[in-house]
Amino acid sequence: MKKEDIQPWDWQRILFGEAPPEFLLEVFIRTFVIYVVLLIIVRLMGKRMGGQLTISEMAVMVTLGAIISPAMQIPQLGILMGMMILVCALIFQRGLNLFEFKSGRFEELSQGTTSLAVKDGIIQLEEMKKAKVSRQQLFAALRNQNIYNLGDVGRVYLEACGIFSVYKNEEPAPGLQIFPPQDQNINSFSQQIVEGSLVCASCGNVVEDTDTSHACQVCDSTTWISATVSIQSQLTK
Repeated sequence: MKKEDIQPWDWQRILFGEAPPEFLLEVFIRTFVIYVVLLIIVRLMGKRMGGQLTISEMAVMVTLGAIISPAMQIPQLGILMGMMILVCALIFQRGLNLFEFKSGRFEELSQGTTSLAVKDGIIQLEEMKKAKVSRQQLFAALRNQNIYNLGDVGRVYLEACGIFSVYKNEEPAPGLQIFPPQDQNINSFSQQIVEGSLVCASCGNVVEDTDTSHACQVCDSTTWISATVSIQSQLTK
């Protein structure tokens, strides 16, 4: 479109573009056909497409969005081209799944691996750094499962698909409380201070000491706070 063709308050152009108003009916038909085909393609891609997406599945979903838009809106393009590309995306996805099923090495390269985020109440900072996950993202996931102290956690795995798998200890142990920092009053409801113990505010390492001047043996941090333990009666509610 040339510059001189753009006129302010040209409602015909603003509402309908360069296509005639009758093209809106064609857009409806195109959208309906592509939508039905898209539902079929996604259904054939498997149940995972309706759940937590892996990296390759996310890439496919973004690709699908780019595929269907022109076929629905651009009058110069037919819908058969869009449908053919959708079928190609299906073939690529199913083929990728087949290679991943047959080759564990290829699956690791395409999907990634599981990371150990917390071990025995201590944050594995190097693994968190590699996975590009912050402490607050980890804490939010734990709080979502009603866990408010790292001492309650035996293992936290960051799965390849991006979700956290949490395994709790049978008995609560002293650790780092993970309430939001701005809420200073809530910890008294479910946490009890452990006298004579400190916890590293960076990684959650607990030491039986009251001297805050030494560095943490796990992460070399010098920031210590009082260790707390979850009150058992609160955990069973």
